[in-house]
Amino acid sequence: MKHPKEMTGLEFLQAMVNGDIPRASISETIPMDLHAISEGTASFHVKADKRHLNPLGGVHGGFAATVLDSVTGCAIHSMLEPGVGYGTIDLNIKMCRPIPLDKELLAIGQVINMSKNLGISEGKIIDEDGKLYAHATATCMIIRP
Repeated sequence: MKHPKEMTGLEFLQAMVNGDIPRASISETIPMDLHAISEGTASFHVKADKRHLNPLGGVHGGFAATVLDSVTGCAIHSMLEPGVGYGTIDLNIKMCRPIPLDKELLAIGQVINMSKNLGISEGKIIDEDGKLYAHATATCMIIRP
């Protein structure tokens, strides 16, 4: 296996899906399982649990924000050459309905546009019937050596 710095973004994320490299530690705090990656698209299985509640007993908005930042970022990452990084500079989220507790949902990210310096992607959290829970657009700075 190549060293991670020698991998394209897609190769790196595929290695993560395959279990060849460890998943990001944030996936222990916010249960996210990157299960499918292709050029410009990422999919996660996600599930909020009792650790993610706000003081009123609902799932905190930070759960959806973290998931959407991750899935939109992975979609951008999948388009990058070896040694190139990225960072989110803008994340715009619309909460459409409350995230349910202890229900597996699907988060999907897809690239809208890539340029030399910026990547723009969108993400959504849906259930098995396609019902929309949250939507986001993200702009990422492409960091070249």
